Amino acid sequence: MNHRARQLNVSSLARVEGEGALRVTVRDGVVERADLQIYEPPRFFEALLRGRGYTEPPDITARICGICPVAYQTSACTAIEDSCGVRVGGPIGELRRLLYCGEWISSHALHIYLLHAPDFLGYPDAIALATAHRDIVERGLALKKAGNAILELVGGRPIHPINVRVGGFYSAPGRDRLDALAAQLRPALEAAIATVHWVAGFDFPDLELDHELLAVHDPARYAIEGGTTLRRSDGPAFGVDAFSDHVVEEQVRHSTALHAALDGRRYLTGPLARYTLNHERLSPLARELAAGAGLGSECRNPFRSIVVRAVETVYAVEEALRLIESYQPPEPPYVGVRARDGVGHGVSEAPRGLLYHRYAIGADGLVRSATIVPPTSQNQAAIEEDLRRVVSAHLDLGDEALTALCERTIRNYDPCISCSTHFLELSVERL
Repeated sequence: MNHRARQLNVSSLARVEGEGALRVTVRDGVVERADLQIYEPPRFFEALLRGRGYTEPPDITARICGICPVAYQTSACTAIEDSCGVRVGGPIGELRRLLYCGEWISSHALHIYLLHAPDFLGYPDAIALATAHRDIVERGLALKKAGNAILELVGGRPIHPINVRVGGFYSAPGRDRLDALAAQLRPALEAAIATVHWVAGFDFPDLELDHELLAVHDPARYAIEGGTTLRRSDGPAFGVDAFSDHVVEEQVRHSTALHAALDGRRYLTGPLARYTLNHERLSPLARELAAGAGLGSECRNPFRSIVVRAVETVYAVEEALRLIESYQPPEPPYVGVRARDGVGHGVSEAPRGLLYHRYAIGADGLVRSATIVPPTSQNQAAIEEDLRRVVSAHLDLGDEALTALCERTIRNYDPCISCSTHFLELSVERL
């Protein structure tokens, strides 16, 4: 096949959240461009937050995403609490972690079963997969339902929870209600374990990424809803408040999402980064399953990210059960957070990767400025580099097969495109 000059175009990517396109240009046998074109309109959330009350960002930012609203609420709460000199822990902090476990379970199950698995099994979509393997898809839906049950009980509803507030929660569930939730989660743990065994048997293309990795780190446990530092694969860890000193965003012409660089280099957040940098903090069962699934001390093949997500799902279900077992309803379910003049930083590990919030709050309790750096915008440069490598290694494929492989490569990262969009820089010259 003549592949000296080729162009691949996908006007609308399938099985990803949001609106994006793909354009690959090959010239003289060299991949000249591989653009993940995020064209979804910018969302203006950072501008919308300016001038709002300091208690409002958790509710407003939850609307950025219907799949990972808890990540936005948690990072927002943590950043505002940091600005106000408050640290939430104890039973309230554990309840916050339980809510986050629900989001991990629900989001991972959605991605594994409905968005990603069809790529490995030769089906065009989850409907076709369900037609051939109804029991498998039903297992995935049951697992997602278990995650939604946590979100509904602790957060008030499974999408855009309404029970979260700065300092904690408006109300806390009683012990008896959590006991009933545990009864639903126990079979979910068996489903999660079965999921690891299932995805471990997939056929994975060879691709070892060389991006730097960045993830939240907690020395006491696997980082989910927050952590003390940010750990990286190629340098010393740094504090959450130093995020902007190391991560710089810039606008690119082909995307409404900003590209981010870590000390001038592309980098990756998400399951591969979390597992590689923090796997020793997984539970014994999760580590055993990871080893049995062929994962070593690190995982740098993005096609195997589906295995890491399955292992993390097991951990999240286990962790939810542990939190329920030791649960004591906090009274009151929140700590007081008084506004003061200051700047606060907050991070959490959304299912797709590290989510950073920064707020400057005035003494009057109004938000002066807001910065939100979502995982997909951080990962976009790494995704495009992987596309270049995949295309370069498979130029012998026909256009249809190569395009399908490119889409598979993008879905490895479960991109949340709606989260990633920012406003373009605007220059107005009046004559």
